Amino acid sequence: MKDSNKRFDYRAKRVRSKIKGTQERPRLSVHRGHKHIYAQVIDDSKGATLASASTLSPELKGNLKVTDTVAAAKSVGELIAKKASEKGVKKVVFDRRGYEFTGKVKALADAARERGLDF
Repeated sequence: MKDSNKRFDYRAKRVRSKIKGTQERPRLSVHRGHKHIYAQVIDDSKGATLASASTLSPELKGNLKVTDTVAAAKSVGELIAKKASEKGVKKVVFDRRGYEFTGKVKALADAARERGLDF
């Protein structure tokens, strides 16, 4: 395993050990791939996903020309906030995993905040 993967896994475990999604405040988890970005609102007490969105979602797939940009991440943030509010979720705990809070991750978080999610 590459040394950078070990460092990422260590950061991810450190971040994840400090946060827990509850029924009142579920966890907004972000996964960043090479081509796409994914977000889920998860209730850890039940082990259930309440809402999910990604650049592969049918609502966004036709509108995005490029899926690995900050603008695409912002669209995913807006969509996840919309879906979460439809389920009655207003407050979440942000789980960035091992990713730094810059670029696409920050754009997704800011867009979700603008659309009404509180974290």
